[in-house]
Amino acid sequence: MSELATIARPYAKAAFELAVEKGTVESWNDMLFFAGHVASNEQAAAALAGLPTATEQADLFIKICAEQLNEQGQNLIKVMAENGRLVALPAVAELFAEFKADYDKEIDVDVISATPLAAEQQATLVAALEKRFARKVKLNCSEDTTVVGGLIIKAGDTVIDGSVRGKLARLATSLQS
Repeated sequence: MSELATIARPYAKAAFELAVEKGTVESWNDMLFFAGHVASNEQAAAALAGLPTATEQADLFIKICAEQLNEQGQNLIKVMAENGRLVALPAVAELFAEFKADYDKEIDVDVISATPLAAEQQATLVAALEKRFARKVKLNCSEDTTVVGGLIIKAGDTVIDGSVRGKLARLATSLQS
């Protein structure tokens, strides 16, 4: 995956810079999301692999995506096909989404709790996390019965383990030191 990310980064960055310049970040995000799903589809990948030239691959890919791609999106597909990089499209879409979230000053936060959080609890948590991260927070709540009490919060590389199990583990570590 890291190799694909390395290959995808220049394409995602170029597409993002063009999208910001033209004010079409949201439409580019939608285009790349769709194109990434087409590229990761097994049937589409098999059909594309069976074509001998990059031009034929690009034409088929554009035909599959139809009106989902604008002219610039079609040009990106052609360039990636010429360089044999269509397989990296899902990674391009993922990186573009990361650039967009950073540009929009948004962050996705996963919250794991033993029981569902009430709307009031979610609102309080969002306010506290927005203050901590200085970004708009999009909360993704899930339940896990192995979390005895408290919450586990994951935001990017940051993990805040406020669960009872996590607190007991930290207490045991400090007592052993």
